[in-house]
Amino acid sequence: MKQCSTGLTIGMDLGDTESVVCVLDADGSVVRSCTVETDLLAMSRFFKRFDDRESITVAMECGTHSPWISDLLESLSFQVLVGNARKLRVIWDTDNKYDERDAEMLARIARFDPQLLRAIRHRGTRAQMDLATLKARDVLVKSRTSMINALRGIVKSAGDRLPSCSSESFAKKVAPHIPPALRPASRPLLSAISALTKQISAYDRYTEKLCNERYPETERLRAVQGVGPITALAFVLTLDRPERFKRSRGVGPYLGLVPRRDQSGQIDKPLPITKAGNTQVRRLLVGAANYIMGPFGPDCDLRRFGLRLAGRGGTVSRRKAKTAVARKLAVLLHHLWVDPQEQYEPFHREHHAKTSA
Repeated sequence: MKQCSTGLTIGMDLGDTESVVCVLDADGSVVRSCTVETDLLAMSRFFKRFDDRESITVAMECGTHSPWISDLLESLSFQVLVGNARKLRVIWDTDNKYDERDAEMLARIARFDPQLLRAIRHRGTRAQMDLATLKARDVLVKSRTSMINALRGIVKSAGDRLPSCSSESFAKKVAPHIPPALRPASRPLLSAISALTKQISAYDRYTEKLCNERYPETERLRAVQGVGPITALAFVLTLDRPERFKRSRGVGPYLGLVPRRDQSGQIDKPLPITKAGNTQVRRLLVGAANYIMGPFGPDCDLRRFGLRLAGRGGTVSRRKAKTAVARKLAVLLHHLWVDPQEQYEPFHREHHAKTSA
């Protein structure tokens, strides 16, 4: 049976097994509040009851289930708003928080002023699936690192030390250096580390294939030394579309690489970066910045900029310099991505000064 739906606004508090739905009419009165199972069949069955779907706004917070639910509702012709959960303090920062209230608050915010939701746009399905490859690889890398650290700690507690080596060669190089008494305990760990290394290598080959076949634009980004296929692909998949940023400088705040601000009157506190956006991409960019500023980093504008900031003294200055280089790197990568004709110049400032002269 169809439900009359002219001017309705729906708020959804998404849960792992059940989601709470609150429906407001044109006057802002609650006409229905219920729970719906968080699966494709139940959601489809519930929302197909509504008619005049083009006039209905559905609001939800971003989360694990929001990508597929928003795709489903858009395919059913609903107007969908996916709110930025970090910006909805009015919902999560309260002394009386429960699912029904959250769903109603989402509906009322969407009805009053949709811009207050700071709505986001989920990336495409293919990009989401390809990004899952990088996330899966990241899980394996973290697991291998945890095992390597555990094995080093075990040997160290017995009064010995394992030699320094890369993670890729760890299983082969350290095996002869493990004390005989610890070999029964360490053998399964070494086998697991070796197996993980092979799986990570398989992910690396697949990532290279993705870059070459599906995302050729990553080749221009990889021209920057320190930016490999994983960093370039993660950057492209996370930003999804370069035109979503009017200026390349907007990428830094999007990835949480700019300082937070808390200014009032004459007080303007120095604060750390916001750490908004994708954690993995931010970590990869900082890792690339660390390489650029490191002993093997190439001489370029980015390196000179970072070393100049780090030269102000202390470990804190060097850490801030790496973050600043990562932010500049993000801006540079977006600029290279937006303009297919643009070529990376390691000494762009020097070249620009000579051209101007």
